[in-house]
Amino acid sequence: MDFHLLGPVEARRAGEPIALSGTKAHTLLAALVLARGRVVPDSRLSRLLWGTAPPATMSAQIYTYVSRLRKLLEPEATLERRPPGYALRTGDGLVDIVEYERLDRLGRQALHEHRYEDAGNMLRDALALWQGPLLGNVTEFLAEEEIPQWEEGRAATLENRMEAELALGRHARIVAELTRLVADFPLRERMRAQLMTALYRCGRRADALHVFHEGRTALAEQLGVDPGVDLTRTHQAALRGTLDLDLDLDVDLDVSPVLVVGPGLDVGPVLDVGPGLDLGANPEPVERGTADPAAVHTAEPEPLAPRPHAGLPVLRAPAMLPPATAGFTGRGRELAALRRLLTPDGRATPRRCLITGMAGIGKTALAVHAACQNRAHFPDGQLYADLTEPDGTAKDPRDVLAHLLRALGEQPSGPAPYDLDDLVRAYRTSTAGRRILVLLDNATDGRRLAPLLPSGAQSAVLVTGHTPLAVTVGAATLGVVPLSPQESLDLLAATAGRARTEAEPGAARTIAEHCGGLPLALRLAGARLAARSHWSLARLAGRLAETDTRLDELAFGEMELRDSLAKWLARTDEGNRCLLARLSALGARSFSAASAAAVLGLPDRLAEDLVERLADSALLEIVHPSGGAEAAEKGRAAFPHRSHPRYRFHPLVLLYVQSLPVERPVPVTLVQAG
Repeated sequence: MDFHLLGPVEARRAGEPIALSGTKAHTLLAALVLARGRVVPDSRLSRLLWGTAPPATMSAQIYTYVSRLRKLLEPEATLERRPPGYALRTGDGLVDIVEYERLDRLGRQALHEHRYEDAGNMLRDALALWQGPLLGNVTEFLAEEEIPQWEEGRAATLENRMEAELALGRHARIVAELTRLVADFPLRERMRAQLMTALYRCGRRADALHVFHEGRTALAEQLGVDPGVDLTRTHQAALRGTLDLDLDLDVDLDVSPVLVVGPGLDVGPVLDVGPGLDLGANPEPVERGTADPAAVHTAEPEPLAPRPHAGLPVLRAPAMLPPATAGFTGRGRELAALRRLLTPDGRATPRRCLITGMAGIGKTALAVHAACQNRAHFPDGQLYADLTEPDGTAKDPRDVLAHLLRALGEQPSGPAPYDLDDLVRAYRTSTAGRRILVLLDNATDGRRLAPLLPSGAQSAVLVTGHTPLAVTVGAATLGVVPLSPQESLDLLAATAGRARTEAEPGAARTIAEHCGGLPLALRLAGARLAARSHWSLARLAGRLAETDTRLDELAFGEMELRDSLAKWLARTDEGNRCLLARLSALGARSFSAASAAAVLGLPDRLAEDLVERLADSALLEIVHPSGGAEAAEKGRAAFPHRSHPRYRFHPLVLLYVQSLPVERPVPVTLVQAG
């Protein structure tokens, strides 16, 4: 069975289309195929099918659509229920998006190795897989999320194919096609430079210069910018009459191995940091060609690098990353997964990772540490922005964009408040083709985050937040969980002093246990000990043993764990806070959805949806049905189809929630809940 998304969405059995009825059925199939075997949560399916206004019977309708699709696809493909969603295994059939990316990668590798004939053939085959408007029969919600990045990738493939054709001296053959492409993509400077080159080599120097002036006008009117370095250099070579020799276009030809990520956690592809992680698939071996570079009239392509035009000031690459956390310990598997993500993989799709987890879990520290470790991959700069105000409210994306543009050497045009569309165009133009790492901290709203994502596949984005965000679908998602007991001891020792923890190992273990593997709590405890050298570890351990005052003890200076938890919960809606407070009557033990239903006085299915929503936001932990701490070891991994996950509070979150003034179930209800 073959699956086609590069055009109208369809599945074919023995070459014959399978009859799928309606836009929503095609949307469901597309979402599952795009996930490439990873779990697509119910919440994401709901957003893609109905946007922000799902029907009250959302869960039942999704179940119905899945059941119908499963009957049509089996036995060649397998559609499985894996909480919190569904996963599709496509078997051995062709998936056109996978084949397109394979051919595109091999074509760019051949171009990099000057095997122009091979490059042209493979890139032409990749483009031939496009059979019409991408995702032509899905809902507008899926189309808005997926189409821009795939169209960007297709445009890059077209540019690389034109590069191969020019290198083979086929300029006359591609003039008409390039003219149409420049009309379709008037702001893509590389295409315009290629058209100028083809026209010039056909003896049409005046037409080539006219193409440049048209492009300069379009850039000025639509973006308020001048042509970039490469288009300007092509223009000057045409004026000098040396374009046959002086062409020197930048080509993004990174051919590093492709990152292979593990099974799904929350939304989109997920970085699996557990044992047995596939470290990536090596590119298929390709026989090297023997094309003679001297036989063609173009310089060899150089690696992508910023080369300022003569006479222009050299702007220093921005370096905005916060300093890495002193004494950072643990997170070895998470850092390895992020390193694989941040290493250039040669594909035309954006590299993005959403790092999620509860307050105080160390998301920002992990992101900054990974960014600092991998900054060598991003010589054009590293950008950073905190997306929330000190009071926890979300910042206006216009203010954030203006801040990032200034760091890139661009001054927003016009008086404040700036126009958001103008800022987005300027930002994406400034980041296009540049190897930039962007760290966006404390994201709370996907709609505010979307304008901050740079264009092009050369950049990479790390986003931290408490909840999954729809705009990062297609990105990797890394759920950060509490530290292990040994990692907790190491962090406490790094903060309080290893000699003190080794002198009182029992008390150190008790302190670490009371901190629940939460890095913020451990750092606060260690800071108190470091500041009070006359305290024994046993004294602090005794004070933390009092549950009524434990949160008050985990404070130092202006930093308080209680305040951090309060700001975290303030970002969720009042309904979630009320649900948490009522569920806190179940205490520290793990509980099932059925127990939650009894406490909340709701039907089992609705209660399950509610606790899953809380778990998606890291307000509850998921544990293995046997009671083992699955979440503590591997994050929110998908469970087998027939298992029934259980839920629990993080002990420090439980203490805070139990202090909230909300009516809780009476004891008889708790008895009924088991």
